[in-house]
Amino acid sequence: MVDTDSVETETYTIEGPDGNNDEIELPPGLIDLLREEDESRETVVGDMAIVSFVQQAHAAVHHTQGEPSDDVAAIEEKARELFEERIGITFEQATGHSH
Repeated sequence: MVDTDSVETETYTIEGPDGNNDEIELPPGLIDLLREEDESRETVVGDMAIVSFVQQAHAAVHHTQGEPSDDVAAIEEKARELFEERIGITFEQATGHSH
């Protein structure tokens, strides 16, 4: 069995526009596996958050039964735009996935 007690963690705080916040604890080594040389750990955590949200929006629009509402489709499209602005490539390019 693997000993996880020796793995250090760091806490990252997420603050919302209303001032509420939440914390997430992650092993810095996990973040380091995903980051480029010049990226901060905070940037990687933010990038992973937007990737996750866009994946969920994509699933809600393209992989559920029935047609999504116009509101849900617009949210997914806006999330894709924000993804591309932040990451620098489209969601399809990043995932090799098309509708």
